Amino acid sequence: MSIPRTVFAYHGCDEAAAERILLGEKFKRSENTYDWLGSGVYFWEYGPNRALRWAENQKRRGKIKNPAVVGAIIGIHRCFDLLDTRYTTDLGLGFELWRSILEEQGTEPPENTGPEKRLRRRDCALINWYLTRLEGKGNGYDTVRGAFLEGTPAFPGSEILRESHVQIAVRNPACIIGVFRPRMDEP
Repeated sequence: MSIPRTVFAYHGCDEAAAERILLGEKFKRSENTYDWLGSGVYFWEYGPNRALRWAENQKRRGKIKNPAVVGAIIGIHRCFDLLDTRYTTDLGLGFELWRSILEEQGTEPPENTGPEKRLRRRDCALINWYLTRLEGKGNGYDTVRGAFLEGTPAFPGSEILRESHVQIAVRNPACIIGVFRPRMDEP
């Protein structure tokens, strides 16, 4: 059972893309093999400043010219919510089946790699496989939601990390109820 709710979420992108989205263009779905929550349009739940920091990092990497943020109102109804132990337990069981299928095929599951294992190839591949399998049985999910502890400590000796966030991958664009230009004047 997924609890229906509506959230405000934020998407970091280039200013030109933000303008097009605000004028009605659809968000571009991410299909990277390392996406943390599988395929979808990525948002930071209640995190406009985190979305902007992500876009600024993309500028430093030469991926975008002018960092911007688009706000969205998202209907979270059929959500594979990794903040609920039911879904993490199901995903763990799914991993065992997926791994046995891969072994039968003579294939190894991909690994999460990179600094702090930020390239989540295993997580992405499993989530995409698992949710596609569920869709085939008539049990699809429109969104995936997860929490990520990330960054440096907020203060000496702290376990609170500066870049921690809740992220949502929207698999079904119909869940995006509306978009808006957020005020970014708050710290």
